[in-house]
Amino acid sequence: MIEHRMTVRITEAELARDIHAVLARVQEGVEVVVEQDHHPVAVIKSPVVKGRKISEVIAALEAGGANAVIDEDFARDVEEGIKSHREPWNPPSWE
Repeated sequence: MIEHRMTVRITEAELARDIHAVLARVQEGVEVVVEQDHHPVAVIKSPVVKGRKISEVIAALEAGGANAVIDEDFARDVEEGIKSHREPWNPPSWE
């Protein structure tokens, strides 16, 4: 699937002046290219989201006739599974 998105070019000063407005545009699907001396130095865009929302999964299960019940034990097991598979964040060194 090819997605067409609008691209806007701004200076770092424009970004610093109103980052909230820039992020609002990004949330609307606009890709923002930040430039220094007319050279691109960064691109800000919405992240690619993989998977489905839990509400979509539940709706699909209900539409398919599933009658499973998600109880407190299940929710706790899922939470424990998520916690046990979290990886520490090790950002790259910029120096």
